[in-house]
Amino acid sequence: MTPFTLHDLQCFDAVVKAGGFQAAAQVMNRTHPAVFAAVAKLERQLGFMLLERGGYRVQLTPAGRSFHRRAQALLRELESLHAHTSQLAMGTESELRVVIGDMCPVPQTLRLLSGFFAQHRSTRLHLHFEAVTGPWERLFNDDADLIFHHIDKHDARIEWLDLCPVQFIPVAAPGFLPFRATRSIRRTQLRELTQCIMRDTAQSSESRDYFVVDGAPQCTVADQLMKKEVILCGMAWGHLPRFLIEQELRDGRLISLTGKYLTGSVEDLVAARRHDRPHGPVANQLWQLIQEQTARWRISLAP
Repeated sequence: MTPFTLHDLQCFDAVVKAGGFQAAAQVMNRTHPAVFAAVAKLERQLGFMLLERGGYRVQLTPAGRSFHRRAQALLRELESLHAHTSQLAMGTESELRVVIGDMCPVPQTLRLLSGFFAQHRSTRLHLHFEAVTGPWERLFNDDADLIFHHIDKHDARIEWLDLCPVQFIPVAAPGFLPFRATRSIRRTQLRELTQCIMRDTAQSSESRDYFVVDGAPQCTVADQLMKKEVILCGMAWGHLPRFLIEQELRDGRLISLTGKYLTGSVEDLVAARRHDRPHGPVANQLWQLIQEQTARWRISLAP
């Protein structure tokens, strides 16, 4: 067996993942003959066939499947090395873009950011507030370096730091309901009552609705504080993060509607950033600071 090149290995990997030589050529911005030749050369150097080429889509041979599985570790290490090289070449960032989501406790977040950027005055903070799926949109559109929100933890593009669980509970002002509040309120009983919901700040058409009662009249607001005031005034009911209404629940200005059918939810608040993008030294220092202070978040939001 003669030595093979990383380029040949990358071409083979692209063919496997894309399902064919033409698709792999497009992904790698190479010509079809060039990719075909690279894989054929790799097979000659290895001394065995990697691909079955007889069908509509190329298929891995048993040997090819085993080789490809082992090659993944080398390719991932190469990708990590490229990312690290980019980080070393970036130098100190002139700016960082941070997004605070609607479920995030704002005072704790601003204290952390204020203290950090006071020590890094050469890096300008661009701070944005987004709701519902807005933080995700900015992150995946490369309009944010870091977000404070909840995420899909199965998404391989993201890395995150768990900060604290945030409980969302359905609440209303006393006297808002035309019936007695019990733990067996059904969603159908609320259909004639105004529900206060958050406006999704994402620009795409893939916005999501949380807790929305179909057919109910709606009052739409831009942030949780406005939502809280609308509900306190008896204009609507809705779901709010518990940390925002602890005092109002204790003194009776709000009542919980949580029960068998209105369960609310618990979301994990995280700090998240792209795992598939390089990050500069200031971004990494901020990440490290957040990691060191995760325990404080849980304590500060404990009921």
